[in-house]
Amino acid sequence: MSGEDLIEVLGNKYNTEILAAADDPKSAQELSDELDVPIATCYRRIDELEEADLIELHDRPLSDDHRRVKVYRRRVDSVAVEFHDGVSIELTERTSAANRLDEVWRNLSNA
Repeated sequence: MSGEDLIEVLGNKYNTEILAAADDPKSAQELSDELDVPIATCYRRIDELEEADLIELHDRPLSDDHRRVKVYRRRVDSVAVEFHDGVSIELTERTSAANRLDEVWRNLSNA
């Protein structure tokens, strides 16, 4: 994805808020409730962020009513944008330690 395309994704309403809130794995409904974003808009924004590789499907646990729920988390810890000599974007991906902690927590939750 080009720098300009990524800036467009980040500039869309709610996308940066969803990214910030998805530090911990959350469902679309949890993100919608937490951020006061209409659920349909939240799903569209999650799809857009997934296409840009900024957020990922983390898990599909069973809900209390025995339905699979998609849980998302962000793939990046930071985004740096520079406008010197054009547009340059640097993404810092989540650390492997953060990913391992998420895995441990998910395994304990499913036990």
